[in-house]
Amino acid sequence: MLNREIPFLRIGLPFCAGIISGRCVNPETGFFVVIIILIAAGFAASLFFNNRIVNLLYGFTLTCALFLSGLFLYNYDRKSISDLEPVTNELVCILSEYPEEKENSSRMLLKLDGLRNGETINPLKGSILAYRSKNRDDYNLLPGDVIIIRCRPAKIQNRGNPCEFDYKFYMENHGIRYMTFIDENDILGHYTPEHRKLAHKALIIREKIIDMYRNRGISGDRLALVAAITLGQKNLLDDEQKQYFIKAGVMHIMAVSGLHAVILSMFIQYLLFFLKGRFAMLRIILTVLFLWAFAFVTGLTPSVLRATIMVTFIQTGKLLGRNANSLNSVLASAFFLLLWKPPVLFDAGFLLSYSAVIFIICFYEKFYHFLNISNWLAEKIWQSAVVTVVAQAGTLALTISLFNRFPTYFIITNILIVPLSNILIITGCLIPLTYPILFLSRPLAGILETLTGVTEELTKKAASLPFSTIDNIGMGTLSTVILIVFIFLLFLNFSDHRKFPLRHSLIALLVFNISLTTRDLLVKNTDELIVYNTTYSYCIGIRNGRSLDIFTPYPAVPEEISRHCACRNLKIRVSRITNENMLLKAGDHKILLARNPVKRTIADSDPDYMIIYGNVSRFSSRIPSKNHLNAIIFTKSAGSADISDVKEAGFNIHHVKTSGAFIAGLPEKDKKK
Repeated sequence: MLNREIPFLRIGLPFCAGIISGRCVNPETGFFVVIIILIAAGFAASLFFNNRIVNLLYGFTLTCALFLSGLFLYNYDRKSISDLEPVTNELVCILSEYPEEKENSSRMLLKLDGLRNGETINPLKGSILAYRSKNRDDYNLLPGDVIIIRCRPAKIQNRGNPCEFDYKFYMENHGIRYMTFIDENDILGHYTPEHRKLAHKALIIREKIIDMYRNRGISGDRLALVAAITLGQKNLLDDEQKQYFIKAGVMHIMAVSGLHAVILSMFIQYLLFFLKGRFAMLRIILTVLFLWAFAFVTGLTPSVLRATIMVTFIQTGKLLGRNANSLNSVLASAFFLLLWKPPVLFDAGFLLSYSAVIFIICFYEKFYHFLNISNWLAEKIWQSAVVTVVAQAGTLALTISLFNRFPTYFIITNILIVPLSNILIITGCLIPLTYPILFLSRPLAGILETLTGVTEELTKKAASLPFSTIDNIGMGTLSTVILIVFIFLLFLNFSDHRKFPLRHSLIALLVFNISLTTRDLLVKNTDELIVYNTTYSYCIGIRNGRSLDIFTPYPAVPEEISRHCACRNLKIRVSRITNENMLLKAGDHKILLARNPVKRTIADSDPDYMIIYGNVSRFSSRIPSKNHLNAIIFTKSAGSADISDVKEAGFNIHHVKTSGAFIAGLPEKDKKK
């Protein structure tokens, strides 16, 4: 029954499993050829069982084929990114989006088009991040412009800190494997193309709409919020504004996604109320066309494309005159997105969007009918509360895992701010349509600015309330998946306790608790030394079970350490370093932290590990011939210290800035023997 109502569930699960397995395995072409032959043989053999009610061989072969397709497409996408040598190259690039302005530089996302070698250009695939220093003669760059740069590409690397966000993997999933730094002398050419791609034209139009808002009197912080909420352009926002919306639990209104698509589709259908009966089909077509026009003017960004495709599939089911299953339509849109770009499965926006929508489709109706409210205002408040709770339940585990925080007042803030944002979105769409008519566009701009101000004030108030967020919470991937399963089963039980007994969710809860307990036990029975790779000059951690002692000269705890503590459920203690040399002890181990230690300091302390945070030279002569050094760790870049003699002496050297964070277990020395 489930296969007939939701066929894309059966199709999507093995396909997604294949994509996920692509993170772990990378088979050669010969493997795929052999498996394809076996699958073809399986399909051929299944023809002999067509007369049976259930053709198990066909089902098994189809599942294997879908799994293999996901594995192949994901690996093909990863291999399609060109490799660049770490030498000075001349690259022909296409500007993918407007440069993001920083204080002293601008960040450009450049799509690689070719490698110039004399008169020839070798084609390249993928993208590169270029950081360009600002100068007086800045180019007026537009998306789609062709730029020739001279640069030395460097692979994007992670910092190597425990439990850190996998930035390298995230960027590769977006087709970006390299970064570089350039100045005005490295830009060898800048050309305007004869024809720009549709996506580039969309970004230019989005910028023109922002100029329309600006010309109608909206400016400053209000303009930044209007651009973010209506068009998804968040580059104008400052960090403080973003934090307000994150703490209030309404950051999702700034991502042009499902919320915007649903609001606009409902608004257009309401305006076209007169198209009924045989004209109902025209009403659906016009709604879908308007949605795609909106997706275009918002820059055809991945989030708005997801939402538009999702709504298009649902509306297409109605257009075909079928009572389409909404969940199947949503899963179909997800499947085709994954078919087009398999790495999108690991994108946080994709996971959050689809988990929220799936929960709303599955549980909204059941929970909404728990109360029968006759009052119009109370009914709307209840409707908003149910949508908020159900959507938040769907994204709860992902929110904790990805962002290590949870907004406590999300129900109240969403009930107040989401309706305001609905009006704000519609008003923001009306201004470009009425822009030439001053007596309409100016009052609309005034209304938009007022609504934005109210939204900002409410968000600030909510974010400033005590206990507005629960911070420093987190868990691993396995625990996240189990928690999602538990919440889904629990909501199934609430919606139909006879069909879905409570014991299923209780079993999932038990497994979830076992996963957390296992994590804590594994951490409790080990000790380790960590020299974090942070933006600070140095930060040392000594973990004794679930207690983490941090030694740093700075008062604030870096974000990298907070995430580590959240994911491993560690209790943190911070100690300020005031002395130039400091001897730390962890069980039987001695750790010397020093700026530029002299020979006597090293001899007297006889450390197992030595952490140097200053510039040193001719260092090996200071180390006694009899020593217990396991490693010497330098917190500054390799070029800042002349330590060639230390390497020649055979010591274990680790550069935090180039090799990532240093992590070493600290077992008891008796056990070590």
